[in-house]
Amino acid sequence: MPVPRPRFLLAIPAWAWLVTFFVLPVATVVYFSFGYKPGLFGTHATDVLSLDRYREALSPTFFTTFINTLRVGILGTLICLLIAIPMAYWMAVKVSPNRRVFLLALVIVPFWTNFLVRTIGWQVILAPEGWLSGLLQSVGLRDGPLAILYTRPAVLLGVVYNYLPLMILPLFVAFDRVGPALREASKDLGADRWRTFTQVTLPMARPGIIAGVLLVFIPLMGDYITATVLGGARGNMVGQLVASQFQAAQNWALGSAMAVLLILVIAVTVLVGAAMAYLVSWPFARHRRLRLADLPPAEART
Repeated sequence: MPVPRPRFLLAIPAWAWLVTFFVLPVATVVYFSFGYKPGLFGTHATDVLSLDRYREALSPTFFTTFINTLRVGILGTLICLLIAIPMAYWMAVKVSPNRRVFLLALVIVPFWTNFLVRTIGWQVILAPEGWLSGLLQSVGLRDGPLAILYTRPAVLLGVVYNYLPLMILPLFVAFDRVGPALREASKDLGADRWRTFTQVTLPMARPGIIAGVLLVFIPLMGDYITATVLGGARGNMVGQLVASQFQAAQNWALGSAMAVLLILVIAVTVLVGAAMAYLVSWPFARHRRLRLADLPPAEART
């Protein structure tokens, strides 16, 4: 008779992957953040540990850049959510199953191209001498060249384009799992389409919404490629500061301190957002279920 093996053995590969590619790199960055830059040609030293790099990181420049990054991150995530909800709902509910595979493929197609190449494509489109600028001038919508490149709106447009599929895919899965039987039951109980969507479909799709928000907001806050290519100096984000310390300045200690602060700020922002969402939705929790008492008298008797 075979001896049963402990169940935790099945989780060893996942834990090994998590420790190797997440815990150890983050721990290394945290450790480097307490060091310093040893001279002009050195990158880091940890023989003397201190909090001086965090004091340098908390400069007015970093704080201003962080506020801009947080504004772009929150606004970009909200725009992605507002676009993805109707798009994912239409794909999961209104489109026939035979066409869903084709539409999902169209959503995934941008990921077949390198992230940097996609962003440079928008740089070409938004350039003052680009085809979009010429088209707008030829039809009379603009009197001069397009002046959106190297601005914060260009960065916002780029991040929405790059991260929108990460919002659509989990929402599609969440809406698809709310089967048609539940929506039909809601309609049979007297709810109209809007009430069915807001009180049945949308609450049951909450895990997909949470997953989409996290998948978009967290990498967006650390993105520096989009800000560098489309924003220039006006679209500066924290990710650019961190990358510049590791690459140009060769000050790994200061870059690590900025990276740790960015991680902490993202975690705090996610927790505060979750708390605010809970406090806002809590008073309406009792209205999310359809009750027979809410139905018209004739329908309640039947």
